[in-house]
Amino acid sequence: MRALLAGMLLVVAAAGCGKRQVKVVTAPKPAAAVTVSVHFTNNDNNAVNVFVVNQGTDLFLKQVAANSTEDLPVAGIASGTQVRLKATRSDGSKTYTSDPMALSATTMWRVP
Repeated sequence: MRALLAGMLLVVAAAGCGKRQVKVVTAPKPAAAVTVSVHFTNNDNNAVNVFVVNQGTDLFLKQVAANSTEDLPVAGIASGTQVRLKATRSDGSKTYTSDPMALSATTMWRVP
């Protein structure tokens, strides 16, 4: 009886290991995301911390040195989103805030 049961299990296991036809395809490539960045010019004589203000939440981008220009990538906010930009001196003594603007691939802002 045990031999018969072992033989049946062997036949069932062997049938499960036979050739199977499998179709494999590559997933479609996602649409290229538009990279949003801020071309920022700091004309202040002090370094400033630059933020994007989106729906009342400040997203820190980078600290920009005095009298310099940088391209600041903005992660997690889609092109066309209405935001404000904010730059605060590193010592906290002054804050610059932009008017509302739509972010784009090359948003430009300068202070003061």
